[in-house]
Amino acid sequence: MGAESWGAFDGPALSFKKYPDEKKLLLLRPVTYMNGSGISVRECADYYDVNNDEVLVVHDDLDLPVGKARVARNGGPGGHKGVLSIIEYLGTTQFSRIKVGIGRPRYGEDVEDFVLAPFYRDDENILGRITKAAVYGCELFVSQGVESAMNYLNCLNLANKEDGI
Repeated sequence: MGAESWGAFDGPALSFKKYPDEKKLLLLRPVTYMNGSGISVRECADYYDVNNDEVLVVHDDLDLPVGKARVARNGGPGGHKGVLSIIEYLGTTQFSRIKVGIGRPRYGEDVEDFVLAPFYRDDENILGRITKAAVYGCELFVSQGVESAMNYLNCLNLANKEDGI
């Protein structure tokens, strides 16, 4: 996608792209701290008149190992403060998520330090593949719906060499 196909929003959203079937995809990278992500999501959703069922939040998940991703429809924050903020600002848990596994600290690190640190060296070879898989899951969500994204991502385990991307 070339930069010329992206438009700007004078707010927290990075951009949007118009697809051939006339759907618009909004990509949002909050300019708030992660714990205030809901502020940006609410402002963008209001500006573009986005329904909650059209929202897909992609976030890290400590409870999934590196190489796993899960699509979930609705549900609580699972301890993720950014997701909690989004729930609070949207006023609902009725939105979809792609949870990308980052695993748990292995060496006694505090969780707060672990989530901000680079990945362990032996996990780095998996990162490109799980990123591609998560992007494809996002594309499926937009083009075919949340069920297609679930069917694809929820059975994939890129920590296994047999599951290829």
